[in-house]
Amino acid sequence: MAESDTGSDIVTAALLVIGEEILSGRTQDANIVHIAKALDQAGIALREVRVVPDIEDEIVEAVNAMRRRFRYVFTTGGIGPTHDDVTTDAIGRAFDVPVAEDPRAMRVFEERYPGEPVSPGRRRMARIPEGAELVANPISGAPGYMLENVIVMAGIPRIMQVMMEDVLPRLEKGRPVSTRTIRVDAPEGHVAGGLATLQAQHPKVQIGSYPFFEETGVGTYVVLRSADGPLIEAAVSELFALLIREDMPHNDEDEETS
Repeated sequence: MAESDTGSDIVTAALLVIGEEILSGRTQDANIVHIAKALDQAGIALREVRVVPDIEDEIVEAVNAMRRRFRYVFTTGGIGPTHDDVTTDAIGRAFDVPVAEDPRAMRVFEERYPGEPVSPGRRRMARIPEGAELVANPISGAPGYMLENVIVMAGIPRIMQVMMEDVLPRLEKGRPVSTRTIRVDAPEGHVAGGLATLQAQHPKVQIGSYPFFEETGVGTYVVLRSADGPLIEAAVSELFALLIREDMPHNDEDEETS
């Protein structure tokens, strides 16, 4: 059962990053931040990010584990024209459905390159698991696709981004999450005890602390997140009271930038 089916208004998602080049360090993944921000703005909570190599068995295992836990699973990478682009075959195995050249995907290439035969590489990218909806790619034409709750996208950042734009309107949305960021000019260790008490008092507000280091000293960013506006405001008020009692200088970063 996916987390969004438990009666909560939170819609959850996971991201599976596919590619040996990520694990080897040859390439830095540029998609995680974009996807996390896009989902956050849509009211979809990204709960897990996993990276696997271009190995079918490992992709199948990861997809099957994640699609049962989360409302949506996004994958990036491995749907190109080369022999090591095995994501589509793995998705077919995960859902136990055949994979074949899709007439809709073939039509995209035929219309994009009129008068040219569809090359073997493009034919490979036109292979889609049975039952999947296509996800548009206006940049190069090669589509992504969505099969049940799994959304398969390219690893190239610009192409992934336009695929996200196409697929997001089709998805179930939860309540958007509000965020407040408070800068505290005190070391994280000085703030930690009070934050633990505050978190226990506000279980529906996610409270995190993140140290920073500057030439003038060290400090802590306290980030509060919740889908319930009044709850987050109550927690922020109590945080301010705590910081005043402990004589810790602080600023509301959201007010500073608003």
